[in-house]
Amino acid sequence: MPPFFLYMLQRLVKVMKKQIHLEIVYEGDHCPSSYYMAEAVLEVLGPYGDRIIFTKLKFKRNKEDCKRFEELSIALHGEEAYRKRMQFAPIPSLFINGELVFDVIPVRDDLIEAIESFLSRYENAPE
Repeated sequence: MPPFFLYMLQRLVKVMKKQIHLEIVYEGDHCPSSYYMAEAVLEVLGPYGDRIIFTKLKFKRNKEDCKRFEELSIALHGEEAYRKRMQFAPIPSLFINGELVFDVIPVRDDLIEAIESFLSRYENAPE
């Protein structure tokens, strides 16, 4: 691999390490709590730019989102609880890097604090 591409790849990996992924388990616009949780997140994303990847998991309309919803539910409750007792991730809920952070619409300051906490975790991580 040419040195320039290797250098660019290393830079890309460093940038990706410093990004966090916000995912909202989103039922749809017809669900007020899902809608307002998404609006609360969108309201605070501006200053963070490309340091945050934001995804609405529309699990009822998209197979990939449905699979991700299943993964989050299993990570949260375990395989057996998901399969046998039908314990799912809360709707709506906010996950940051796969970790459940809010299962209710967050207060603006609490949301900013959670985002800052995750960002500082990844920015201070060894490379």
